[in-house]
Amino acid sequence: MTVGARIAILNPNTTAAFTERLAALGRRLAAPDTIILARSPLHGVASVECHVDEAVATLGLLGVVAEEEAFGTNAYVLACFGDTGIEAVREIAAGPVVGMTEAALSAASIVADHFCIVTLPPRTVIHAERVVRRLGLAYRCRVRAIDVAVDDCVALDRSLLDAMIAESRRGLEQDGAAAVILGCAGLSELVAPMREALGVPVIEGVGIALKLAEGLVANGVATSKRGAYAAPPRGWPPA
Repeated sequence: MTVGARIAILNPNTTAAFTERLAALGRRLAAPDTIILARSPLHGVASVECHVDEAVATLGLLGVVAEEEAFGTNAYVLACFGDTGIEAVREIAAGPVVGMTEAALSAASIVADHFCIVTLPPRTVIHAERVVRRLGLAYRCRVRAIDVAVDDCVALDRSLLDAMIAESRRGLEQDGAAAVILGCAGLSELVAPMREALGVPVIEGVGIALKLAEGLVANGVATSKRGAYAAPPRGWPPA
């Protein structure tokens, strides 16, 4: 019997509710023979909202990925907007590492000419813009934000939905956007009501990244170990 791919969804923060939500999403979307697990660091930060948070979270992720490599994990989905630590993770992972931000932007570029990201809180706009620039999509994408902390997304209450819809409408009207990207992991439950309210594609990056990871594994495509993503010369953790 053929065993499916083992894919780890990586939550860089330590908030268990987010990790459990990501696991449920992954198992709902994955192919029947794909093994899905969601992992987060044992120690780190409750949410990633600044550069220091990113640095701390990246160290935690490297420990998790080192463990998963020993288990033979085939691919990883990085479930944090801004794709926290993705370059470092790619250096120590044998299989593909798909960031939710890269995946969401790639999907949006297929279904719309111009699009916007609605992220949170405003301080994290720079993290999203980093990935937009790296993919060469700055001329097609505007990053917007609502003044809500990541921790406040655990409840997914009506006020969060209303704020996301209102800012998305501004993106459609002021930026000429024709699609909206949700700029935070764990917001998949907002997709359907936002699509209904806005009448345009609303893209959640974790699910897109998961299906892309499955496709890469099925086609035998792994992270190149020539150049930037070669294994670190001193290994991980360093001797």
